[in-house]
Amino acid sequence: MHVTASDFSHLLKVLTDIGTALSAEKNHILLLESILMKAQEITNADGGTLYTCTDDQKLRFEILINKSLKLHLGGTSQNQNKLDDLPLYNEQGEANNNMLAPWAAISKKTIHIEDAYKNTQFKLSGTKQFDQQMNYHSQSFFVVPMTNHLNEVIGVLQLINAINPETKKISSFSKLNQQMVESLASQAAITITNQRLIQAQKELFDSLIQLIAKAIDEKSPYTGGHCRRVPVITRMIAEAACEMDYGPLKHFSMTEEEMYELEVAAWLHDCGKISIPEAVVDKATKLETIIDGIKLINTRFEVLQRDAIIASLQAKIQELTGTEFDLSQDNQLQEQLSILHQERNLIEKMNQGKEFTPDEDIEAMKKIAQHQWTSSHGQKEDLLSGTEKKMLSIRRGTLSSQEREIINNHVKVTIKMLESLPYPKNLRNVPLYAGGHHEKLDGTGYPRGLTKEQLPIQARIIALADIFEALTASDRPYKKAIPLEEALKILNQMKTEGKIDADLMEVFLSKKIYERYARQYL
Repeated sequence: MHVTASDFSHLLKVLTDIGTALSAEKNHILLLESILMKAQEITNADGGTLYTCTDDQKLRFEILINKSLKLHLGGTSQNQNKLDDLPLYNEQGEANNNMLAPWAAISKKTIHIEDAYKNTQFKLSGTKQFDQQMNYHSQSFFVVPMTNHLNEVIGVLQLINAINPETKKISSFSKLNQQMVESLASQAAITITNQRLIQAQKELFDSLIQLIAKAIDEKSPYTGGHCRRVPVITRMIAEAACEMDYGPLKHFSMTEEEMYELEVAAWLHDCGKISIPEAVVDKATKLETIIDGIKLINTRFEVLQRDAIIASLQAKIQELTGTEFDLSQDNQLQEQLSILHQERNLIEKMNQGKEFTPDEDIEAMKKIAQHQWTSSHGQKEDLLSGTEKKMLSIRRGTLSSQEREIINNHVKVTIKMLESLPYPKNLRNVPLYAGGHHEKLDGTGYPRGLTKEQLPIQARIIALADIFEALTASDRPYKKAIPLEEALKILNQMKTEGKIDADLMEVFLSKKIYERYARQYL
């Protein structure tokens, strides 16, 4: 076949266009199918099969296309019947040199057969069986290993029956066919390798993200699962918003890359909590703190000493009176013990922080604090220290203003941590989205006091997801899980007050995201 300069120029352009198209294809299955179809196109091959190499030294069947039989297996075909994997080596570790595709992969050489039925090197029993079953005649073969820039074979292209465009009869694959397909196979191998490398890096990146989230969840048994659940709700809200066919979000949409960016931000929204001391994160009561255990032991020794003194005094009284002293008959003592019991109950209730602490309880606590007791060293001390009085005076929850500031600071740390990372273009908004989950649309949130106009909708989505998860979570030390109906009332109130996005709240309610989430997690 005579090839003119014009023909060669055209073929070169075809290869260049193919290389560009392959590089642009992101879908792995479509990429493999495109490689096979392009190889068949430039060689005018009637049939073709593509295999990829596996880690266990086999060739995995991916796609088969035969034009005259109108047969399409694997790939994007509805027919997902798979051919068997082909072993590169037998059980004795010997190379499989009886089959075309495995031998091409092992030898890293192109195999060119003009007539399968006259060939003596390969058995081709599978080919002959296929021909018999499908009433087909396989004649010319062209098998090319796909070798990447590291000289690794990552797959094999097998082409069958080159068709002469003029006579429409089966012919041999030409030398030019070989050069073209080998060039295509090399481009394809590099493209597949790059795609796999990108996918492997993405999987590693995703694993590291989830590792960070898991570390934060594991850090506190009371928030375990929060970092894992917020991305779930975030995705639900975002997908539902894209489905809206009415209202302000009618034209809202997100690409899969944008959705991925949002999910990454949701996974990392609390990464700054890694800087918060466990004593603050896990603080279940107002007076909970880190103490030296010896203080508790010393208190127990003091109780033992008092018990010994009391027992000695009781024995002396009995010795003097001849009767056992009955404390229950001492009305004055019993009245005093009753008062102490009531005061102790009040302190315990205030310590829980589950209810709003009114002024009268704080005043009563301050009077109780003035009770004095004598230490084992003979020193008079107030029942409650200044720090204890301050903690018990917390109106709501268990955290002091200083501790609350430490908690709130996690968002600043989150932003600082995330802004320090070198992001690819498709993830540049992660710090903005993650750092806005405690902002309120009316500007009363933290840490930057941003308003609706300053907050992208993605940050508002994470904010709604974060609030809903926190309201319904059953693993908080300072509160019980709020029933779903009550959580929705609180969210609606926040919407009315302009704290959260009303349009997203409409999505949340109309698409019944709360029900879908509750079925899985509540």
